[in-house]
Amino acid sequence: MRCIRDKLSLAIGMTALATELLYAGRAREGARLASEQMALLESIADPTTIMGLAFIAFVNWLCVGEFGEILQWSQTIVELADGDPAKGAGFGMGSPLAIALAWRGTARWWLGRPGWRQDIHDAVAMARRSNPETLSGAVAWTYGFAMQYGVLRTSDSAVHACEEAVQTAQRASSDRALGLAGYALAVGLLNRDAAADRRRGLELMMQTRDIWLRKRALFLIPVTDVWVARETARRGGLDTAVSVMRQAVDELRQAGDLFYGVWGTGVLVETLLERGTPGDLIEAQGVIDEVAALWVDDGSVLREIMLLRLRTLLARAHDDEATFPDLLGRYREMAESLGYEGHIAWAQAMLDSRV
Repeated sequence: MRCIRDKLSLAIGMTALATELLYAGRAREGARLASEQMALLESIADPTTIMGLAFIAFVNWLCVGEFGEILQWSQTIVELADGDPAKGAGFGMGSPLAIALAWRGTARWWLGRPGWRQDIHDAVAMARRSNPETLSGAVAWTYGFAMQYGVLRTSDSAVHACEEAVQTAQRASSDRALGLAGYALAVGLLNRDAAADRRRGLELMMQTRDIWLRKRALFLIPVTDVWVARETARRGGLDTAVSVMRQAVDELRQAGDLFYGVWGTGVLVETLLERGTPGDLIEAQGVIDEVAALWVDDGSVLREIMLLRLRTLLARAHDDEATFPDLLGRYREMAESLGYEGHIAWAQAMLDSRV
């Protein structure tokens, strides 16, 4: 019995180190430690602790692209909860089931598995009846991720849910909850068409970075730099934006951050193509080739659709009528087959631009 208690204490203590590694941008080490921690908890058969602590493992695995692990463990927690939203509550999370559904949904759309949309809906609905940390985590790890990657469009309902999470976190005076919800809301607003929404989103992104991220989650600083630079580009500051994006993407690459790094690389390529000098087109081609070579095929449909989108944009920039229509058709068909709303809209915008 004492041996089990010692193992349990060790497993719980590993959470602090895993969190520290994550926040410091050392996700590779954090992911390895998270795997060891979950294996230890599994060996002592402590479902309550597994359910309460898994979310830190999920974030570490997210950064390095271990979505198979996320899918497996989120499914395990869903089964352990057996429909009880509060079962295993602790360590800051009021509903492990809501969090597990959020992460299962994200893993499903990353890997192209069915059921992700229902998971997202159920996670947020359940989190609304829980505590501020659960609600902020749920909206960040569902709507925030899905809007960032073009899986969902920035609908009024998604933005409203993020607004609700921000207000709930403010009332609770929870910095962590406010940071998560604030980031998700900023992502939604920065993806809107209205200039007023994007202006507010930019302000919120910078506030989140300066108030919360610089104190705790340093690994997200380069991500916010890309968001800010993207808005700078939209306002005409392409040279400044490209310079900032290059540095931020390089930092993410050095940190081994696949999830945010791939997204940031895509934004960099789009901005290079928008500026459109001959050197930019050459650089964009090199970046796309590098992503295709370095990003190991893990069965991710996100990998395929992201690369297909970038290659389509590059063909358009080259006025390559021999390949652009085919690439655009394939891109649009894939987006529609997967139900990725943002990608469907982006494909349609490219099609409309040809008319």
